[in-house]
Amino acid sequence: MAVCTAAGLACAALTALPASAAQDSLSAQYRTSASGATADQVEPWLELTNTGSTSVPLSHVTVRYYFKSDGPSVGYKFACSWAVKGCANITGTFGTLTSPTATADRYLEIGFTAGAGSLTPGQNTGDMQLRFYRADWQTITQSDDYSFSGAQTSYANWSKVTVQDNGSLVWGTPPAGNTPTPPPTSPPTTPPTGGGGTDPNAPALFDDFSYSTSSDAAIQQHGWTVKSGQGGPGVAGATWSPQDLTFVADGSGKVMNLKLTTDGTAAGTRETEIQTTAQKFKNGTYAARVKFNDTPTGGPDGDHVNQTFFNFTPLNAPMDPNYSEQDFEYLPNGGWGETQNIMYETSWETYNPDPWNAVNTHGQQYESLDGWHNLQITIDNTSITYYIDGQVVATHGEPYLPEGGQFIDFNHWLIDLAGQTGSTPRSYNEQVDYVYFVKDQVLSPAQVQSAVSGLRTAGTAFKDTVPSS
Repeated sequence: MAVCTAAGLACAALTALPASAAQDSLSAQYRTSASGATADQVEPWLELTNTGSTSVPLSHVTVRYYFKSDGPSVGYKFACSWAVKGCANITGTFGTLTSPTATADRYLEIGFTAGAGSLTPGQNTGDMQLRFYRADWQTITQSDDYSFSGAQTSYANWSKVTVQDNGSLVWGTPPAGNTPTPPPTSPPTTPPTGGGGTDPNAPALFDDFSYSTSSDAAIQQHGWTVKSGQGGPGVAGATWSPQDLTFVADGSGKVMNLKLTTDGTAAGTRETEIQTTAQKFKNGTYAARVKFNDTPTGGPDGDHVNQTFFNFTPLNAPMDPNYSEQDFEYLPNGGWGETQNIMYETSWETYNPDPWNAVNTHGQQYESLDGWHNLQITIDNTSITYYIDGQVVATHGEPYLPEGGQFIDFNHWLIDLAGQTGSTPRSYNEQVDYVYFVKDQVLSPAQVQSAVSGLRTAGTAFKDTVPSS
């Protein structure tokens, strides 16, 4: 306890440290941006500080925020708005207390992936802007919550959240009778279920896009629709042009080319999109080989173009709980406030278009991805994992898992007209070699490549055995 005394911390808030955690010392700082007695969302913003003398891997650390539920059958969902460590590296799950009190019967437990790294002595995680809300989006009463303080609008040490290191309590005072206990030292003998299968007979979709034109009858017969007319996303007044979705020779076969053309005006902007007609894809492995382009084929560079591969369930109403989306979005010239190449992997729970309110989380990479890349998304009942060229780049859990069937989509569109204001026409290309989906199977990147190679060796240009429901 000498370390916390020297640091001026609230030592009285600490319980005796178990021997297994005695070497590590952590403190928690709390504030809230939703200070009312009731709120649409509870917003426990947190920071952790290493007050000890050894580095602490954050993947070993959990934080608990305790609250009184609004009813025994009420469900809650977690979201991360922003974090210095990256929302993709922060998890949130809910638990029920074994000894309920007048101010707490549940808790939100915050955890960290390996991507969050470690805290060296004296280091702080920085801001973690966290929130949770009722699954039915009803108002939450938080004035009776154990860990809540509407007066704490600036970060300060807070003893009513607890910090656990490898399951052992190292900071804070839990509600009476609810001290967290370390996890068992032996792993469970039964492996977790779900995912990891490689059933060769699993329902699957494969398309190598060997069509003649966007009006080829086989496109519709194979379950695709090519977008036309106007409408979002992107610049209002731009046109979705089927004629600019073409199929071009590349080596030994064809690839699909999604061209975006603009002269810096909405009327002079043509975009492309192709989507499955069936909303029948949920858990499983999604993969595509995609060629991004950083520069136009002619004319000035700099437009805020968006080159994508994604899956989604449509939004039928503001904050629709059944909406979902998992995006790869590559912005070769930046956009949305970014000024350089950036790839986003974004998982969506829901949103309200007006006024804007988004419940999502994302990973990101600041680098050029010009050229061909293997993109992959796996979804099971616990997580969404994004891969680029065989490497994991983001992992997201609840509340972002899809609730129902989804479409598969590729589009190439212009975010705004601010990137390049010249009037010289210019065109950008995004190309797709193939798309592959296998239902309810979480495959490794190597397994995907093996399956695609097998299909091509067998001369399979198209296959769809995924049931419609």
